Amino acid sequence: MRWTPACSTASIEAGDRERVVSAKQVGETERAIARDPRRLVGIALMCVAPVFFASLDATGKVLAGAGVDPLLTTFMRYAVNVALVTALINPVTRPGVARSRRLPLQILRSLLLFGSTACNFLALRSLQLAETISIQFAAPLTVALLAGPLLGEWSSRMRLAAVAAGFVGVLVIVRPDALAAKPAILFSLGAMLCYAVYVIVTRKLAAHDSTATTVFYTGLGGLAVMSPLLPWIWTAPASGTVWALLVAVGLFGTIGHWLLVLAHARAPASLLAPFIYTQILWSVLLGYLLFGDVPSAWTMLGAGIIVASGLALLSEDALMRRHARRRQTPPPRMATRTQRWRWWRGW
Repeated sequence: MRWTPACSTASIEAGDRERVVSAKQVGETERAIARDPRRLVGIALMCVAPVFFASLDATGKVLAGAGVDPLLTTFMRYAVNVALVTALINPVTRPGVARSRRLPLQILRSLLLFGSTACNFLALRSLQLAETISIQFAAPLTVALLAGPLLGEWSSRMRLAAVAAGFVGVLVIVRPDALAAKPAILFSLGAMLCYAVYVIVTRKLAAHDSTATTVFYTGLGGLAVMSPLLPWIWTAPASGTVWALLVAVGLFGTIGHWLLVLAHARAPASLLAPFIYTQILWSVLLGYLLFGDVPSAWTMLGAGIIVASGLALLSEDALMRRHARRRQTPPPRMATRTQRWRWWRGW
């Protein structure tokens, strides 16, 4: 039997007790956060936001069916948004809000969102709501793929496998025969790519400009692009209903994004992200009620693969954050390797 000095044994036991106390404090803190009612409010807001986004797409499709130019719908989307945002966030109420440290990036971000919106409305002329939203949900996969070369956030093998599986889901929806029958799928793919780069640019701007400044510039690019084209695309709405729908497009988009901001102010993004996928359910429901559209089996299969891949990415992110927290607190000495592994995983 190996002899151990008493002082060494005492110090080891004291260190173990400190680790156990620290581990308990971490666990109690996590449980306290989990019981925070603000998180429940954030989840509720995140569940409501997709209703407005699905309503935005459905309204755009109704207007396209009524003969309204999708570019005019895009103009109204940004005109209403800019009017509402400017009423709340402007250089008078927020001095200095228009000053950006990275103005070219702000302009690029605004134009990317405009491109995503315009392509989406063009796609909705001939595609089902379920088809467009399923392709749109491939954007997080594209972000994970582009974050390496553009942001230096390289993905692990597991994340790359999830991204590859997600793009298989896109290929299930965008089959060669489907692409030949519905060329508008290309518009939907363009909308998805624009939105993915928009997310990356937004993340780069977070280190330079305030949220208020970024929100202030969000709709200005689209409005600046569409305003000179207005004389060529303008057609007087045929009725008051069409006018109301055009205004509703802007309201749905603005309220939806506002709810997202409120939700993320109350709960972490990792907790909220899965609930955005409920938009697929609302899109399918509105598509059936308003247009009698029933998604094909290929569309639902592809959407399922994309959603599963997105959830796998979220699970990997959550696991990495959990490991980062655990590394800050050394694990206590335990009897078996299995117990140490369960502590590390947070089980």
